[in-house]
Parts: sequence; C-alpha cells; structure tokens
Amino acid sequence: MKPKTVKTVTTLAVLGLIATVASAQQQQGVSKDEIRIGTIQDLSGPLAGFGKQARNGMQLRVDELNEQGNLNGRKLKLFVEDSGYDPKKAVLAAQKLVNQEKIFIMAGHIGTAQNMAAMPVQFDKNIVNFMPITAAREMYEPLNRLKYSFAATYYDQIRLALPKMIKDKGAKKVCTIYQDDEFGLEVQRGAEAGLKTAGMELAEKTSFKRGATDFSSQVAKMKAANCDLVVLGTIIRETIGTVGESRKTGFNPTFIGSSAAYTDLIHKLGGKAMDGVYATMTVQNPYTDEQSQPLRFWANKYKTKFNEDPTVFSVYGYVIIDSFIKAATKAGPNLTTDSFIKSMDSMTFEPDMFGSPKSNYTATKRLGNEQSRLSQIKDGKWVVVSDYVTP
Repeated sequence: MKPKTVKTVTTLAVLGLIATVASAQQQQGVSKDEIRIGTIQDLSGPLAGFGKQARNGMQLRVDELNEQGNLNGRKLKLFVEDSGYDPKKAVLAAQKLVNQEKIFIMAGHIGTAQNMAAMPVQFDKNIVNFMPITAAREMYEPLNRLKYSFAATYYDQIRLALPKMIKDKGAKKVCTIYQDDEFGLEVQRGAEAGLKTAGMELAEKTSFKRGATDFSSQVAKMKAANCDLVVLGTIIRETIGTVGESRKTGFNPTFIGSSAAYTDLIHKLGGKAMDGVYATMTVQNPYTDEQSQPLRFWANKYKTKFNEDPTVFSVYGYVIIDSFIKAATKAGPNLTTDSFIKSMDSMTFEPDMFGSPKSNYTATKRLGNEQSRLSQIKDGKWVVVSDYVTP
C-alpha cells in the first residue's frame, strides 16, 4: 500500500471514529441501557399536593416498566426537581436537569408560568417538553417541534362549559375570580369568550396574587355585584378559600372551576362547604370503592406502594409516562429526539381505564385532546355530570 493511500485510509478511519463518537454523544439522555426522564414538580409550595401525586404516578409507571421488562433494551430513570411553584426556581431546576442530569425529555412539568420560564432552557438543548401538567394554550402554541400537550385548554374548558351552565342555571350575572398569572388569565379569557357566545358580559371580575390566602375582599366585591354564577380561576386553597368565604357570608352562587380545581383535595380539605362546586375535567378521580375492576386494581396497587389514595394528578403522572413509553417504543431502538418526534407525530392514544378521551398528534397538531366534561362535588365526592363536549 502506498504511503498516500495509507494516510487516506487512516484519515477516513479517524473521521469515522469521530463521527461514531459524535453520534453517541449527540443524543443526550439515552445510553445503551438507560433513558433519562426529567420532571419538575411543586413539592414544597402551594401545589405540593398535586406535585407529589404527579411524581408518584410517574414513578409507579417507571417502576412497572423496569420490573416487567425494558423499553427496547433500556430501563427508565426518573429525575425529579422541586420548583416550589416559582418560575425562577423552575428555571434553575430545568438547568440542573438539562445540564447536569443530562435528561432526554422533560415530562409532566407542573404549572403554566413555570413551564413558560423553563422551556427556553430545554429548547436550547433540543429537549422535548412532553405533556406538561397545565392546560394553557402556550403548551402547544405557537407551534414548536419540541412541544406536546395533552389536556383540553383551560380556555376551551370554560369557553365551552359556560354557555350551557348559564342556560341550565338561568344565570343572569356572571363573575370571575382568577389568579393573576398566565393560568388565571387563561380561565378569565375562556369566561369572556363563553359569555360572548351566550350574548352576555361579565358583571364583575376580581383577581388575587399567586399564593394568596385571604379572599374576603374579592368575595365581598362579587357579592355586591349580585353574581349568581362565579367562574373560578383558582387551584386548591384559592378554591376552598373563595367558596368557604362565600358560604360564610351567605353568598351562594353556582361555582364552576377548571380542571385545575378538579382534585379530591377540594372536598377533603374544604369539607361540606364544597358540596355543589362544579369543575371541568378530562379524567376521572380514581376513587378506590366504586370503579371498574382494572381501575380498582390500579388504585390499590398505588395505595400499597405510596400508602395513600391515588388522585387525578396521580393519574396524570401515570398516563404521561405511559404515553412516553408507547411513543418511544414505536420510535425503535435508535431513540433520538428526531425519531421520538417522528413517532409522536403519528400517534393515537385510545381511551383508557381512567376515562380519558381518545387523543392523537400530527406534525401540526400538538394538542392531543380538545374535549372536556363536567363533574360536581356531591356528598364529598366528585361525580361526573356531563358527556365530553367537542369544540
């Protein structure tokens, strides 16, 4: 072999080795035997109840997969960070997960403002924001190849439910109380759109800062306006605080919240005063004593593992990881961000034991499901009171 030929072959071999190493390094979070999933939850702030439940639901599905087999030869590893429901902390949490833990995907991050703050950190490293636990439109708009959302938006939930509620209750004056951030404003905008459909305008609107605990002035304002229907842009303690304060002062309108208020914590912590409250929802709360056999089995498995009853947020966490497993399995053994996106863009998820509607994704449709339905608290339990409403 001539020296020049040897040099060429050597050069090509080196280039090939570099390309192989670069290819191996290129896909963060996927090794020969592991896939790294990151999630940011509120474990210490006002939504800690939700965050811990979502984390547990995610961990349950991860453990199931790892105990029963693998995903194209790989186990899953879940990395959890706490945001305390603070957007600034969410950025720090995202930086840690992306840059230190080297996650492949961010799944089920809770909170609208928190996701908005963290997404740039992820997108800079080509990391998908997968099915965040918030129903804000910003989770899939504007269209971005790294965004996938699973829940009917707060905007659409209220926009579609409100006109029918107004008609059913014969409501004459509608008010809103909402958290003064991206979440609350989405509920507020949905209420305004729903009222427009019904040919009405808001009689009163009032807001509160994230983390507020006293709602007496807001309730007094709505009571003075003689509101007979109140849209709640509230989550846990704000829902309980608003409804509880209203009952105390003899103000008893119809209350309707979004899926953010659809949790067993409302009736468990708020007690009898919460009876009658409505909320929009997309999956049923998994009560252990009145469900189908598969769901009862699942609920008891969850309770055995975590020593507490599962909730709707436990279901969200479980379903998000289950959806990831299905899409990543379809993507095949060469799992990359690109192959995962290609897989997701032709995915259909069928209705499940939790009562979720069918959902599907394409390259231009990144919200899997637009449907929601109503539940009402009756005798201390959420009871489904309507069918799914399609936009």
